[in-house]
Amino acid sequence: MFDTISDGYDGLNRVISFGIDKSWRKKVIKKVVETKPKNALDIATGTGDLAISLAEAGVKNVIGLDLSEGMLKVGRKKVAEKNLDIELKQGDSENLPFENNTFDAITVSFGVRNFETLEKGLSEIYRVLAPSGIFVVLETSVPTKFPFKQGYKIYCRYILPLIGKIFSKDKVAYKYLSDSASVFPHGKAFNNILAKIGFTHVQHHPQTMGVATIYTSSK
Repeated sequence: MFDTISDGYDGLNRVISFGIDKSWRKKVIKKVVETKPKNALDIATGTGDLAISLAEAGVKNVIGLDLSEGMLKVGRKKVAEKNLDIELKQGDSENLPFENNTFDAITVSFGVRNFETLEKGLSEIYRVLAPSGIFVVLETSVPTKFPFKQGYKIYCRYILPLIGKIFSKDKVAYKYLSDSASVFPHGKAFNNILAKIGFTHVQHHPQTMGVATIYTSSK
């Protein structure tokens, strides 16, 4: 599915989020850079936006991993244009091809809700995260306060699929993206899952009236 929408994915994301996703990603980068990691892994990297931002922020040895070769192909072009030393490799988030305790920082931006088995994917992340390393997730969430809650439901149910239909060849893909966002456990529910896996210092930080949330945790 992601292979079919890879060419227009970046532009359509800007339209869907009204460009606000860039500010969310900047906050993720800031939280990671504050810990001064020697290396970083960006899982479900897609076209590599977050991996590129990590490298540009001074993080050494950045690897981006994604299951979609189509998305990675777009990402590699962006990395080459910026002349950055980033490895973008194909791989499964639920079977990470890395040794235990490898990475000082691990990020996932709008990707954990696509894990086939959420807890398995998070357990793999915990395994390859170094002790005292930071794990940061940026993911969609559902506003809880009026009128943002009602407006969000209308946007996801009617407007988002329409945008996908107009701008994308694959309207089913964008219906999936909106549907998966609405049912994903967010806020304290996701915090509890992270804690169950073993992550410590778990916190969540709602963004833009709660339409997205940044989660931070450690090992």
